[in-house]
Amino acid sequence: MSGYSEGFWGAWRLIFTFDPELYEIIFLSLQVTVSAVIIASVIGLPLGAWLAVNRFWLRRYVIAVLNALMGLPPVVVGLFVYMALSRAGPLGGFGLLFSPAAMIIAQVIIITPLIASLSHQSIRDLWAEYHDLLISMNATRAQRIRALLWDGRRALLTATLAGFGRAIGEVGAIMIVGGNIEHVTRALTTAIALETGRGNFAFAMGLGLVLIVLAIIINLAIHIIGKTERASTW
Repeated sequence: MSGYSEGFWGAWRLIFTFDPELYEIIFLSLQVTVSAVIIASVIGLPLGAWLAVNRFWLRRYVIAVLNALMGLPPVVVGLFVYMALSRAGPLGGFGLLFSPAAMIIAQVIIITPLIASLSHQSIRDLWAEYHDLLISMNATRAQRIRALLWDGRRALLTATLAGFGRAIGEVGAIMIVGGNIEHVTRALTTAIALETGRGNFAFAMGLGLVLIVLAIIINLAIHIIGKTERASTW
C-alpha cells in the first residue's frame, strides 16, 4: 500500500513542479487531439446535418454504415493508416508515418463517424420541428443546414465533446502510426502504457491524473459555453 501512496503523491509532485517531460507529453496530446477534433467536426457536423435534411434511396444504408463505424476498432484504423503512410503505401512519399500528423489522421478517421452520427440524431429532431417553416421560407439546402447547425449548436457541442473524449483516451491507433517516440510522438495514453510497463508508477499516475483533470475541464467548459443547464428558479 505504501508503494501506491508514494506513487500517488509522486504524481501530484510531478504535476505541481511542472515536470518538463510530463508537460511535453500533455501539450503534444492536446495538440493532436484538438486538431483531430476540429477537423472531424468540420467534416462530421455538416455531414450529419446533410443526412438529416436530404432524402435519397441509399440514405438508410449510409446512416446504418455511419452508425456501425462508431464502433470501428482503433487498432484496425491504425493498421490501415500505417499501410497507407508506409513507404510502400500510396501516401508514403509524404513521410508522415511516425509523426503527429499521422496520429491526427488516425484520430480523425476514428471520431468523424461518431461526431457525424450524433449530430445527425440531433439535427434530425430539429429538422422535424422546423421542416415546414424552412420550406415555406424557400430556404435552400445550404441555408437549411446552416440554420439547423446554428440552432442545434448546444447539442452539437456534446457531439464534439464525445469525439474529444474518445480521441484523448485513444491508445491503439496512435501507438501504431505514431510509434510512441520520445519527444516526438509520445502521447498521454501511450506514455501511461510505457511507464506502467517500466514500473514507473508515479509518472504513469501523474499522466492518468492529467487525463482525468482534462476530461473534467473540457466537460465544464462545454457546460458553461453551451449553457446546458438553466439557472434554478428556486
